[in-house]
Amino acid sequence: MRILYSHRIGSRDGQGVHLDSLVSALREAGHEIRVVGPPSYDRVALGSDNRVATWLRQRLPSIAVEIIEFAYGLPATRRLARAAAEFAPDVIYERYNLFHLSGALVARSRGLPLLLEVNAPLAEERARFSGLRLRRLARWAETFVWRRADRVLPVTKVLADHVAAAGVPRDRIAVVANGIHLHEFPAEDPGPVSAERPLVLGFVGFVRDWHGLDGVIRAIAAWQGPPRLSLLVVGEGPARPALETLAAELGVADQVTFTGLAERAAVPAHIRSFDIALQPASVPYASPLKVFEYMAAGRAIVAPDQPNLREVLEHDRTALLFDPAEPGALWAAIRRLIEDPALRARLGEAARADVVARDLTWAGNARRVISLMQEAAQRGQAA
Repeated sequence: MRILYSHRIGSRDGQGVHLDSLVSALREAGHEIRVVGPPSYDRVALGSDNRVATWLRQRLPSIAVEIIEFAYGLPATRRLARAAAEFAPDVIYERYNLFHLSGALVARSRGLPLLLEVNAPLAEERARFSGLRLRRLARWAETFVWRRADRVLPVTKVLADHVAAAGVPRDRIAVVANGIHLHEFPAEDPGPVSAERPLVLGFVGFVRDWHGLDGVIRAIAAWQGPPRLSLLVVGEGPARPALETLAAELGVADQVTFTGLAERAAVPAHIRSFDIALQPASVPYASPLKVFEYMAAGRAIVAPDQPNLREVLEHDRTALLFDPAEPGALWAAIRRLIEDPALRARLGEAARADVVARDLTWAGNARRVISLMQEAAQRGQAA
């Protein structure tokens, strides 16, 4: 198929991993893809944002930034329309972003099917956490795009409920979660814990206060052992300075390591060094990429017991799930794994097996997306 991929991503982070991974999987499956997005996307470095967008956010009132976001839709739609005319796609695939109407408008004007990937209810999210000012316009724009897509592809069932509540019929919603490239994550044993090699607790991602890694550091400081424990944090984020200060104050700075931003190719090797992989917290509708990476690497996972994660993980079979409302529950789960190497091995093996059995891969996602595209195209021809 000829697929026109529309997006409005301005930063190189988990969003970019999702975009690049799916596009590469579609191309490897023999499909022709043209990607249309902000021209700056290919020039942005890992972990960086668009400089112009960052400058505007720092200097303008939030309502002015939102007006500019909405107005950006005009050149974005023109660019997508030109690409559609030149490329003659069979279908448009768009990654949903707030105030981004381009895919819906171009698909309608050219009579093309539109598949819309949804990773978050952005109108609600930004109203809650970022002080969204143009709330009515944002809700209208979100609903407009969701309802006009031939298929809406949320990343979790929890998010699918948000989409359905906006008026999208259930038969037009198909959940397509995150995935991994299985070959990047060979399930290698990190080796026996010894006096020379401590047991490694690991975390991958953007480090925020609400992840609760401060509690993990405090527990490491209080741990009497054996074994000796260490924490490896692969990533960067606003919580890092305070966590480093806490580790120094508690005398465990030598047991807590921050890699900073890690190139994508380096992440699998870091995860292979983990004995226990941590997902200490998660937003309630997300499909955390790190969970799939931990599973593929065959690591014992500790994660909060909440619906979106139960879509992927099963307590005491592929992970230990803890009650996030119960004080000390995270560390209790970690401690159980520290003290039971056989349980660590069993959970890791089952998690890896689930990735294979359920095809939780980007190649699998590409097959699912292509099937949905073909179905949407056939419906359009029949109509």
